[in-house]
Amino acid sequence: MGIQIAPAAMADFHQVLADHPRYWGERALRALHLLALVREFGSTCLVARDEGGVRGYVFGFVTPNGTGYVHLIATRDDARGTGLGRRLYAAFAGAAERHGARQLKAITSTENTGSIAFHRSIGFDMEIVDDYNGPGRAMAVFIRALPFDS
Repeated sequence: MGIQIAPAAMADFHQVLADHPRYWGERALRALHLLALVREFGSTCLVARDEGGVRGYVFGFVTPNGTGYVHLIATRDDARGTGLGRRLYAAFAGAAERHGARQLKAITSTENTGSIAFHRSIGFDMEIVDDYNGPGRAMAVFIRALPFDS
């Protein structure tokens, strides 16, 4: 059985938190993992799993103005470079479109060069927005029109 992408279950969420360093290294991002997202936006919170467990995930939702917002996307250390991040984005885009999204949006810190390179490689436009996350907290903001054809 290969990697299958499906809506995240509560057990998947807890597994992701237990394996946090395998997705995020030394970055302490547990606080950004909100169980409420999985509970309330289950059809747009997706995991990629195989017999070895959760290989990657994307947690997001669709805003009232038709934006598919990606809150978190990550691939496990043993799945990087396989195209899984792109597959997760495509699956999220499809789910977001079914909920009326016309565009995708994501943000990251301006220092996160890996995320910036990844988002640009899959067709996102990027803008640095000053004070996006509070005074003195500029963020890289990514926007991409749907459909998502990578």
